[in-house]
Amino acid sequence: MPRETKYVVKGGRVIDPANGIDRITEVYIDGQIIERVGGKKNFQGRQIIDATGMLVFPGLVDIHTHLREPGNEDAETIDSGANAAIRGGVTTICCMPNTNPPVDSASDVRYIYDRAQEAPCWVYPIAAISKGLKGEELSEMGDLAYAGAVAFSDDGRPVSNSQLLRNALAYADMLGLKLTLHCEDLQLTNEGSMHEGTVSGLSGIPAIPGISEAVMITRDLLIAEFLGVPVHICHVSAKESVHSIRAAKARGVSVTAEATPHHLILDDEKILDSGFDTNFKVNPPIRSREDIEALREALADGTIDAIATDHAPHSPHTKDKDFINAPFGIIGLETSASLIYSELVRKKVIDEVRMVELMSANPAKIFDLPAGALTQGAFADITIFDPEKKWTVDANQFASLSRNTPFAGWELTGKPVLTMVAGEIVYNETGE
Repeated sequence: MPRETKYVVKGGRVIDPANGIDRITEVYIDGQIIERVGGKKNFQGRQIIDATGMLVFPGLVDIHTHLREPGNEDAETIDSGANAAIRGGVTTICCMPNTNPPVDSASDVRYIYDRAQEAPCWVYPIAAISKGLKGEELSEMGDLAYAGAVAFSDDGRPVSNSQLLRNALAYADMLGLKLTLHCEDLQLTNEGSMHEGTVSGLSGIPAIPGISEAVMITRDLLIAEFLGVPVHICHVSAKESVHSIRAAKARGVSVTAEATPHHLILDDEKILDSGFDTNFKVNPPIRSREDIEALREALADGTIDAIATDHAPHSPHTKDKDFINAPFGIIGLETSASLIYSELVRKKVIDEVRMVELMSANPAKIFDLPAGALTQGAFADITIFDPEKKWTVDANQFASLSRNTPFAGWELTGKPVLTMVAGEIVYNETGE
């Protein structure tokens, strides 16, 4: 339908933590923008979207995705990744710079925006901290920010050089942007392939201890604290990392952190049960049940601020190797909301409001994105979520070009059924 259409979403439970809304009411859309939430009922001249029995919330915001373009378009493109996003109720995605070539110049940033012109959701590029992601020389951060980068990261690799990190944090702060850091001590990681624990001991597979992440997080937080600047931590996975972040927040360090659905749900015993299916191989690795409990507690108490997928597509032939030689990476855009609702909300780990905070309001706030709220005058980015819809994960039905999910065959309850971006319905399985 054309974007000038006027809609009213009625009958649903509207959850908008940014504006303190949690009630059954109407959302009015005029063209591309939110006209108002609630107020006097007036359906005249509007297309009605009946959301009775549904949850209605700001479109989900995923601040950690890999879209593989340019360089590995067989695994994912900006367009296919965006189409995967809208099927998962995600209306805004931030894509990491570890493409081929990396996003380390202003022209690379502009390329992402140009390619995203026809994408069905908002796509924002994160630019490289260092040239070529080599960790040796800072990128032209001012040029990258001017071109439209929303953050800086060398994701996939840590910034091992402490002086380089110090300089990057300082420059990013002057530009009003943040670093989003992949934290990993490569000497402790020691080219491991899975979490160091009982399963790795039984299998003999080289392993990655939780402290390899926590040691680097602690260093990064100390440098940020010394400078008095904010920093964001990617894909927290280990209980030791949680302790470090919690302590830093208690000291007043300006730190935010994210966790992924797979680290919140899967433990390393699932890898053993799968027969070492390479779709379970991810970095940081899927860890122990004890780590999961620490992450879930951190969601509830605010130590972890956001849930992001770290959507990392790989074409089937690259994953079709033994566990040690297969690449790291799990896709997640089309399953994240359903997994969190089915495994965390329904099991009373968090409630629906906290889910929307973690997956929409907070991620938008972390990178200062124009998203995450149903504010009057804001773009009408809306997700309608059916909390009772039961479905089975079938990777062959994904919009993503890749199939590397460890959740294939899982039966979930709860699913995004309608996604609206800037007042346009871009995904709809409600039957209306």
